[in-house]
Amino acid sequence: MSTASASAPAATSAAAPGVNLTAVFVRLKLSLIRNGLKGSSKRKAAYFGSLAFSLVVAFFAMLGLAVLHGNAHAGTVVVLLAAIIALGWTFMPLFFPTGDETLDPSRLVMLPLRPRPLVRALLASSLVGIGPMFTVCLAVGSVVAVARGAAGIVAAVPAVPLLLLGCVTLARAVATANVRLLTSRKGRDLALLSGLLIALGAQVANFAGQRLSQSGGLATLEPAEAVVRWLPPASAVGMVDSASKGSYGVAAGQLAVTVLALVLLLWFWERSLTSLMVTPDGSTIAAAKPSKRESAGGAGAWAFLPAGRTGAVMQRTLRYVVRDPKTKSAWVTGLAVGLIIPVFNALQGTGSVYLACFGTGMLGIQMYNQFGQDTSAFWMVAQTISTTREAFEELRARAYALALVTVPYTVLVTAVTTALLHDWSRLPAGLGVGLALLGSMLCTGALASARFPYSIPTDGAFKNVAPGQAGLAWAGIFGGMLTSAVICSPVIALAVYLNVADHASLTWILLPLGAVWGTLAAWAGLRLAAPTVARKLPEILLAVSKG
Repeated sequence: MSTASASAPAATSAAAPGVNLTAVFVRLKLSLIRNGLKGSSKRKAAYFGSLAFSLVVAFFAMLGLAVLHGNAHAGTVVVLLAAIIALGWTFMPLFFPTGDETLDPSRLVMLPLRPRPLVRALLASSLVGIGPMFTVCLAVGSVVAVARGAAGIVAAVPAVPLLLLGCVTLARAVATANVRLLTSRKGRDLALLSGLLIALGAQVANFAGQRLSQSGGLATLEPAEAVVRWLPPASAVGMVDSASKGSYGVAAGQLAVTVLALVLLLWFWERSLTSLMVTPDGSTIAAAKPSKRESAGGAGAWAFLPAGRTGAVMQRTLRYVVRDPKTKSAWVTGLAVGLIIPVFNALQGTGSVYLACFGTGMLGIQMYNQFGQDTSAFWMVAQTISTTREAFEELRARAYALALVTVPYTVLVTAVTTALLHDWSRLPAGLGVGLALLGSMLCTGALASARFPYSIPTDGAFKNVAPGQAGLAWAGIFGGMLTSAVICSPVIALAVYLNVADHASLTWILLPLGAVWGTLAAWAGLRLAAPTVARKLPEILLAVSKG
């Protein structure tokens, strides 16, 4: 980015007098949507399917909110819903920056555009899309739920656009302020970790819902709603509720707070755009020299790995986990969700020690498509594989790297779940089943990597399968998971029998049995997959290089 754009003469009005910048940007947004659907039936199906689904959900949501009209707790529901909508608009662009290319105003810095007209144009173009349409439906349903009398109806008229404009402006202001982050490697890491927050949010919502149903219903949310109704843009809906109740002074105050917040957001957005257009980015700054710590690749924790090919492959695999955004996302999400599910269920009193196997399974999936994780760099690995023995050593080292993390993690999650359930007698059984499952997934993961490799595109945060290879991904992952369940079924069947037959004193045998069973299953899978890798190496290389 150059600072020349800041000193460009007379900007848009001088360069093209009479041009309506807002109309141009709206047409550009429509062109982006239209051109994105060209030449791909899958994209068209996905877009129109999402549009139809959003319309159906929005219709029923609006209908459900309208049914609340006259309910004593309608105000509480819709005000908190408005706050949740605003939070979604605020943070979703940070986690899904690739969902809308217009979120990156740095693409426009070389054009002679002034910030204020640009704010108006971007705001208008932001109102085009599925998200704004869905928000409008929820806003209409919310004001219908609380609007009563002439005053409520009058207040509802500006409330809908104020809520929509507040949400969109908030999203744009936050995205512009963080655009450098969103387009950097750390930003891509942040986007890819969104699955973790979604899973965590789902569990928190489930936990909160159960607690809410046990503690008196919606009445317990009224103190929180009393605060939130003064926080914009949810204050727009609170204004309608206050006007409907005859609290005209309160409604006027909430209207003032909403309008003032919108003006401040627009001002902050304009300032962020100005700063973006005149501030150089990291591409103009010389890269720092690597530190001595980075140069010493074999020092530190890596020194404990085995020597030779095994240690080198393990180090490469673990470095992918730390440095590659998509690999890091899959691992962190697996680690977090695998702990969240059994822990939350244990806290709710509905858990079981065997739910700890969920975490083992989440990490075991990382064994699938091992060569696809290398992307185009796999051709360098392929140069070192010419025999079945070398293929076996490559797969074995990758399995070692996965087990180096997954085995201690399985022990930790099982122990934590057992402690929360206060049922230490089932620890050996849960751990044994988990180790048997891990070994089975290492087995089927090696076989799936050899027989169903597919490419993982490097571009796009959520493009995890190259076009045309979705069938391979489904066959490898879900077929492997089902096969893993069959492989470890004897251990699972024994655990069920010992529990049903009330032989609690014998469940300790599941620990050594599960460890041995898992080890043998993994060894057999690696042995069976190695000849296939050596024989089909050119096909594997071609498959993983398509992205």
